[in-house]
Amino acid sequence: MENFTPISATIGGLLIGLSATMLLLLQGRIAGISGIIGGLLPPKTNDSAWRFLFVVGLIAGAGAYPFFGGNVFATNVNPYALGDAAHVVLLVAGGLLVGFGTQVGSGCTSGHGVCGLGRLSPRSLVATLTFMAVAAATVFIVRSVAGA
Repeated sequence: MENFTPISATIGGLLIGLSATMLLLLQGRIAGISGIIGGLLPPKTNDSAWRFLFVVGLIAGAGAYPFFGGNVFATNVNPYALGDAAHVVLLVAGGLLVGFGTQVGSGCTSGHGVCGLGRLSPRSLVATLTFMAVAAATVFIVRSVAGA
């Protein structure tokens, strides 16, 4: 772990927890990104304003990151090592797989991991353990088997 920053990680985790709690207490909604975006397509009546503002906040937060000293290009991985066309294909394929997985798993990592575990949901515990196991296996395969 080369760039571990416990203070900013703790602050970020607290902000995520606080925002998820506020959304649940004030709107009665779960802060699962796939569910929030899924509710925008197609828009539901009387329900799309907070969803739209949530997504705008996500984009604005990411856009503001460099203004607070963050380096958006800080990475040791060359995303274009496979070439531009292969990179775009992999990004699209990855996005489609994530979308498919959120439908199969009835939610995304934020919905299950942050909100579901906070509500002591057994289904979310199983989903989060599955996410973590697949992530660990993927890292093992990429680093050890594939030699990356």
